[in-house]
Amino acid sequence: MSKSFAQHPIDSCEHAPHRIVIVGGGAAGLELATRLGNGVGKRRRADVVLIDRYPTHFWKPLLHEVASGRIDASSHQIDYAAHAKWNHFRFEQGALSSIDRDRREIVIDGTSDIDGHALLPRRTLAFDTLVLALGSVTNFFSIPGAEQHALTLETVEQAETFRRRLLSSLLRSSHAQQATPGAARRPVSVTVIGGGATGVELAAALRGSAEMVRDYHLASLDPANDIRIRLLEGAPRVLPALPERISMRAQDVLAGLGVDVRLGCRVGSVGVDTVATSDGETLVSDITIWAAGVEGPPVLRRLNGLPLNRNGQVVVDAALQIESGSGIYAMGDCAACVASKGDALVPPRAQAAYQQAAYLADALTRRLDDRAVPPFSYRDQGTLISFGRAGAAGALMSELLRGPVFIEGWFAASCYRHLYRRHIMGLTGVKRAVMYAASQWLRERVRPTVKLN
Repeated sequence: MSKSFAQHPIDSCEHAPHRIVIVGGGAAGLELATRLGNGVGKRRRADVVLIDRYPTHFWKPLLHEVASGRIDASSHQIDYAAHAKWNHFRFEQGALSSIDRDRREIVIDGTSDIDGHALLPRRTLAFDTLVLALGSVTNFFSIPGAEQHALTLETVEQAETFRRRLLSSLLRSSHAQQATPGAARRPVSVTVIGGGATGVELAAALRGSAEMVRDYHLASLDPANDIRIRLLEGAPRVLPALPERISMRAQDVLAGLGVDVRLGCRVGSVGVDTVATSDGETLVSDITIWAAGVEGPPVLRRLNGLPLNRNGQVVVDAALQIESGSGIYAMGDCAACVASKGDALVPPRAQAAYQQAAYLADALTRRLDDRAVPPFSYRDQGTLISFGRAGAAGALMSELLRGPVFIEGWFAASCYRHLYRRHIMGLTGVKRAVMYAASQWLRERVRPTVKLN
């Protein structure tokens, strides 16, 4: 069967409720669809439609745990179609192809199965209000070989690819040592490029994963010496966007885990099994993962009429709208929005996505009622960083003390886990969130502590 698709209209906005189309089912998009669905959707004030290229939702801050094998992604995914049915909105699977602002229509690409056979055709969908919540993609900064040879952590599939490659490398190394016990041990080299939250959390989790793999079926594996983990960061410290105290704590933890942290180290090129630094050093790297920056999705550059900044993000005003009266909004990582205080942009963090989703749910409801809409105001609530089995650290903002409160250890780890539970509770409600937590707890008790296949 041909892979090409005919283009079919889904339906029209004529003689129908106000249609709100949300493109992107990440933390921001799904939160907004859920809030609007249970509000104006349930009351039939609006037709709420969510579009995403994938059939399921996964909370991206957990991707490093999928990559390290600590969790099974399938037990943490939310099916969009089922969630839509339970929360009074519609779901359409497909990727955004184009926007026609004059006709107020978008085109959604068709989808195929694993054999390339057509599942859904290319479709058009009319809208009254459009919200872009497309997230971000990896920014390779035009480094030669980076896009071709480095893995990324944007999706569950990419995290699983990293996990399988790491497990295969450890298996080969272990069996080679058993076959030639007197030979010199060659460690598996993993290079993490980028010392932001993703890079630090992944590097910290990998050492613990190697220990768990050894406990199950690689008795000859020495986690301290048979896997070499490097973290390369161009800035003078890891987590350069966070308070220095968190950075120093992270560097201490990584050093204690045996991670080779190289600061002020810039990458010149990436090869199949090497990483070359800008000062001429060539590092052996069996697995290279790029976590050095993000930018707006490429599709935004192909859409005519959208104001973009140099990083490919949609420039929005204080109402998260591209221009007053346009009815087109952007939020989350794909949006460039100036914070309420100063000229700095709202940071690409999960808390910003939640705040923007909550704001737009209220703002769009107000617009339907012809009520005034206040501007969006971002409130920094602090930051938490997970170190896997080594705990967590972070800073919570305190209005009483008028500044950040540094936390670490079991309390910080508990707060970090609570972020995910709060995410699920916001989407599903208390009852279903408790059932999710119980089912995940039971699955963890009947499976290995690290995914082995």
